[in-house]
Amino acid sequence: MGLLDGTTQQGYYQGNDHGNYQFTSLDDVITQFQIAYVGEDKIISKIKRADIAFHAQRGLQELSFDTFKSCKAQEISVPASLQMILPHDYVNYTKISWVDSAGIKHPIYPTNNTSNPFSILQDDVGDYTFITDENLVLNGDFTSLTGWAHSQPGTNKMWDGINTNPRTNRKPPIPTYSVIGVFDTIAIVSGELEFGAGWSKASHGYVSKSYGAWRQVDLSDSNSIDLRAIASSGGQQYNGASQLICDFGSIRVGLTTTDPNIGFPVLQTTGASSGQYVTTSALLPTGGGRGAPGSPNFYPSNFDLGYLEWDDGTTSEKELIGIDVSSINTAWIYVQSNSPWTSLAYEEPTQGTQHGTTPILPTSSTNNTLQRNSVNSIEVVKSQAGTNLATKNADGNSTTWNNYKSNTPSENQDDYEDDTYWKMQGNRYGLDPQHAQANGSFYIDCVSGKIHFSSNIAGKTVILDYISDSLGTDGEMQVHKFAEEAMYKHIAHAILSTRANTQEYLVARFKKERFAAVRTAKLRLSNLKLEEITQILRGKSKQIKH
Repeated sequence: MGLLDGTTQQGYYQGNDHGNYQFTSLDDVITQFQIAYVGEDKIISKIKRADIAFHAQRGLQELSFDTFKSCKAQEISVPASLQMILPHDYVNYTKISWVDSAGIKHPIYPTNNTSNPFSILQDDVGDYTFITDENLVLNGDFTSLTGWAHSQPGTNKMWDGINTNPRTNRKPPIPTYSVIGVFDTIAIVSGELEFGAGWSKASHGYVSKSYGAWRQVDLSDSNSIDLRAIASSGGQQYNGASQLICDFGSIRVGLTTTDPNIGFPVLQTTGASSGQYVTTSALLPTGGGRGAPGSPNFYPSNFDLGYLEWDDGTTSEKELIGIDVSSINTAWIYVQSNSPWTSLAYEEPTQGTQHGTTPILPTSSTNNTLQRNSVNSIEVVKSQAGTNLATKNADGNSTTWNNYKSNTPSENQDDYEDDTYWKMQGNRYGLDPQHAQANGSFYIDCVSGKIHFSSNIAGKTVILDYISDSLGTDGEMQVHKFAEEAMYKHIAHAILSTRANTQEYLVARFKKERFAAVRTAKLRLSNLKLEEITQILRGKSKQIKH
């Protein structure tokens, strides 16, 4: 029976699964091995499919490293940090290049003369300093929002102007009117994380939205921590002299072991999910009003490790001492902001409707001032004495790496006219060929999982060609048909060599057969073409002029 039965040429050429006939899935390899090698009167009388699958995956890994062609690559534009994160399925690189404007690769060469070691902080006499009051919250002073995730600001029901648009399907055109809405805000203002919220209204009856911001904290080296924060609660707002339309704002800073990006269980009180707990991400403020269901940013119960709260219109520093995190490796600093607007703040236009033909009055709502809650700084520090060495540099980099990336190394210069390569009246004696290039250099920091580039690579497009073990996803667990026999021999040898009652001559036989099959697969996959080799060798007959 043909392998292409049921597959039409039209279905292939109009589909997305192109070129995969050259591969056999690992699942098919396992099934076919069972049929051909396992059973009564066969080499392997009995074995579990799980055992075959294990040896098949190990064989796929080994063949991926030095037999199969590497088809994986990533392209990035090198940022100012001169670093590239290694791919999640990275095992080793085959080539790293930068690309010029014509799309031509220029190979970048590794350097062994620098690195990014851990830079130890020392005191004046050279003794090592251990971490004591290190703030575990990166960017906790809010110089920017870098590293912080937050819910998306939405519109409220305030308006501060009117748009006039002609209705073009009428002759003459008839003007239509719509209000210009006011947006809630989340932003860095004067070095503080500020939340601005106005009054709103929906079918639930709530009159403002709740917002949140968060970032991950590593607690793997901590048994007990202290939480400190400086924050400001928004002031009360009145309609006229005595009618309270918004009470003091509420701003909470705490710790949770639940990732707010994924969300918290929130009890729904309306709709099809009424009476059920639904996991809701803190990214969305929808339904997150004061006392309303739908947003986890309203509920203090989501702080399972404790929290601090400001709800009286004042600014102050507060702290929570001795939080037990001995069994916790990762948590999230979580900030909640709520503005308790009342229904007294709500108003509708007295004349006209949205997108109607009657002018809307008044041209702005009466109460248009957002209530603003803010956080000045957040610190999470260890309660106990530090046991880890402190780092010397605030950026976490070593002095070696900072010096390397701030200078242009000699091997990356175009003319080589310097004290290293232009000695003895211009005679380049002792020039090391590994440095005789101007493409740039790199090294891989295995601890941080990043590639570090020399300074002349900044802003360039870099391509990383790399090897994986072909086990990352089900789709890539496939074997080229040139190497299919090598897979069968590898599995057979691996099974026979791990069985106690297998005769040694049989193990030796399959070891030789596996070696021969892998060698044949390498020759096949090398993809040598006589015409291409001939064309290359034609250039070898040219004379080299000295």
